[in-house]
Amino acid sequence: MSDVLLPGITATRVPTPRLTQNVLQPAGTDPAGPGEAVLFVHGNVSSALFWQQPMLALAETGRVRPLAVDLRGYGDTDPLPIDARRGVRDWADDVAALVEALGLERVHLVGWSMGAGVVLQYLLDHPERVASVALVAPISPYGFGGTAGPEGRRLSDEGAGAGGGAANPAFVAALAAGDTSADEPTSPRSILRAFYVAPGSLPIDPQLEDLFVASMLSTRTGEDHYPGDAATCGTWPGIAPGERGVLNTMAPTVFDLSGVVDLAQKPPVLWIRGDADAIVSDASMFDLAQLGALGAVPGWPGEEVCPPQPMVAQTRAVLDRYAASGGAYREVVLPGVGHSPHVERPQEFVVALLEHLSSPAAAPSNTPETPGPGDLG
Repeated sequence: MSDVLLPGITATRVPTPRLTQNVLQPAGTDPAGPGEAVLFVHGNVSSALFWQQPMLALAETGRVRPLAVDLRGYGDTDPLPIDARRGVRDWADDVAALVEALGLERVHLVGWSMGAGVVLQYLLDHPERVASVALVAPISPYGFGGTAGPEGRRLSDEGAGAGGGAANPAFVAALAAGDTSADEPTSPRSILRAFYVAPGSLPIDPQLEDLFVASMLSTRTGEDHYPGDAATCGTWPGIAPGERGVLNTMAPTVFDLSGVVDLAQKPPVLWIRGDADAIVSDASMFDLAQLGALGAVPGWPGEEVCPPQPMVAQTRAVLDRYAASGGAYREVVLPGVGHSPHVERPQEFVVALLEHLSSPAAAPSNTPETPGPGDLG
């Protein structure tokens, strides 16, 4: 694994009662040591490797102890099967086991995309253990696909349009084959360039790009992992969630994290995203309803029956309710940035995160912020 670790980053395998988990930390740092800990949780088709640059920057400040975990089915953590009937609770329970094993009384949590859903599930289950939350290009609190409106209204009882059947088979095949090329638009490298970052937003350093592709290729594939199994249904587009694997954990039939608004203990939240995100947006290019509206998936029944999922609007609606009921959040929008603020603009990302850790949002503070040149430190 040393060939994918940046200088100054080391890895530790941490046994827990559930599984052995791989954790990255700055060299010379004890994952179970003293001081405040920030735990980074990656998103889908990735691993902890994506967090190395902000981890190194945080370590330089001496302010906190940054740690990043590989979720089950990714990286070097044990590839146990994923029971999608529990939503993202398999991963959230794994995080809870890791927090216990490391002896962390309270922890700052940073979750990217799907990992933000894992973080919110952990917050729902263990609010007393969470010092703060940072949501990076987060999945909607109502899952991925199959819902409408800021209130997350389910389009069908069976969750049509979400789950394992929504994956692109060619992309799954490229992952399974370990394809490192950019020969096809569905190769992991091509998807990284086109969707993980905003096209043209930056030239990724070739060494870093290879590292990120290796991270993507650490994803286990199959019905117990990515994308999971699928079912058929009579509602357009004819697919419904299965019960196993990654994409089914985020189906609206099992995924609803809006209950965070009712927590008695509400830690401060940072919501940081790019305004050019094509994966999590109000017109996501990975939402079958949006693809239907564009004519890419035939038979779309129209806007009134199956509108694209307003993912950003749903997150904002839940966070506004969170703030209105005693919590606080700060929204930071990075212009020209796609789905990976920590990769595309690592300096701005770290500045925003450090501000969040040292001067967290206080209610009411839900006005979107766009960093300017003077905010970069």
